[in-house]
Amino acid sequence: MNKISKNEKGFSSVELVIVIIVVALISVVGYLVYQNKHTVTIKVDTSSASMKEVQINARDHNRLSDMSYIQTQLEAFFSQNGNYPSRTDMNNATWLSKNMQSLDSASLADPSNKTIKTLVASPKAGAYAYAPLNSAGTSCETDDTTCATYTLTATYEGTVNGNSTNVKKNLD
Repeated sequence: MNKISKNEKGFSSVELVIVIIVVALISVVGYLVYQNKHTVTIKVDTSSASMKEVQINARDHNRLSDMSYIQTQLEAFFSQNGNYPSRTDMNNATWLSKNMQSLDSASLADPSNKTIKTLVASPKAGAYAYAPLNSAGTSCETDDTTCATYTLTATYEGTVNGNSTNVKKNLD
């Protein structure tokens, strides 16, 4: 029979538990730091704000998140295809499911009107606007393979950082 000697090398279960706890703590702290760098904070003084103001601020925060998410999806599409989609394409559920599978169509709807999941041509309250253009600066709706730039706009119900709209443009 083999006898286990006390001099054999290895980790005790206590040492393994301590290492796991330390790694978990480092991971949690790293995750929280990462989240704080990528979070937009809207300060609301709830002591003086009515419930309606709090709801407006929450919807405006959702608009910020939606715009960033849609912009990320548009840039991913551009990197794969060399052009941006037309507004007609972006408003076509079949086209979206085939060509932009990562895009959640719910993010195309303004938080104040979640039933309309389409993008409009020019900025207005209650809808997101998407204006793709070709390299000449004109509409690319008739030939979506020429869409070279875009402007994506959300209209706030209030103001965020002194602005009444959030405008995102293509990254190039």
